[in-house]
Amino acid sequence: MSHGVPITVVFRDKWIYVQKGSTKERHGYCTIGEALNRLDFSSAIQDLRRFNYVAKLFQLIARSQLTSLSGAAQKNYFNILEKIVRKVLEDHYNPRLVKELLQDLSSTLHSLTIHVGRCVLVGNVNIWLCRLETIVKWQQELNNMQIPKQMYTGLSFNDLPLYMQNKILCKLSDACDIINLGQATPTLHVLSENRTLWKKLCQFHFSDKPFCRNLGLTRADNVDWKLMYFTLQKHYPMKEQYGDTLHFCKHCSILFWKDRHVALFLKDFGHPCTANDPDSCLMPISPQHFIDLFKF
Repeated sequence: MSHGVPITVVFRDKWIYVQKGSTKERHGYCTIGEALNRLDFSSAIQDLRRFNYVAKLFQLIARSQLTSLSGAAQKNYFNILEKIVRKVLEDHYNPRLVKELLQDLSSTLHSLTIHVGRCVLVGNVNIWLCRLETIVKWQQELNNMQIPKQMYTGLSFNDLPLYMQNKILCKLSDACDIINLGQATPTLHVLSENRTLWKKLCQFHFSDKPFCRNLGLTRADNVDWKLMYFTLQKHYPMKEQYGDTLHFCKHCSILFWKDRHVALFLKDFGHPCTANDPDSCLMPISPQHFIDLFKF
């Protein structure tokens, strides 16, 4: 029996050790900038399950963490951001989220460069002004983006039975998506205004919040659940959903992408874990939790 040539599979590490407590090692190594380099966000945005997660994380960094980035980390941040914008322009995927990201970034940079000055930003202020101009250009490109009409002659969404269309709407967790879909046809508009739909949306996002735990028990027929949703939205953050997230191993203190395909075939858990039961030590990390991990 002949033996085949052995195959060597090389995987790039996509994890970073997060030092517990406040130490010199943490300050010198474990930073948001280092995480941006080590966790390969450039590849992550090519995965639709991870795109929204990365975009939301970059939005949070734009709002509050720009001044913590080193010069190299800033350059890496804007390089990845450009790839995010290019992907939206090419694939037309979730332009609204990226527009919000650029708007927040623009507001932060205006505040730091024009109202505060160079003292809080690493690098020459003129570099940041050039980046502001680039952001404006990206915003214009996204605003001018034309999504081509799909030339498809098969079964369309409108051909589905009403109960199936309604079930699909009930799977949406973003109110803007429901409203936008309701503008497509008169039938979808009626479905998008259904009180049961908005009641479920209220329960999904706010039932675990203080003073909202009895939302599911309310049986009154006169409640305007759509108005209730937008009222609660002003006071409470919405529950976030992502196809895939970074994970943190509580045993190893390692932050990493969990590669499902590698884990399935090679029994690899995304990092060099020493726990007897690695899966029991893992916890998904939200974008805000990611930011919090690097605060010291």
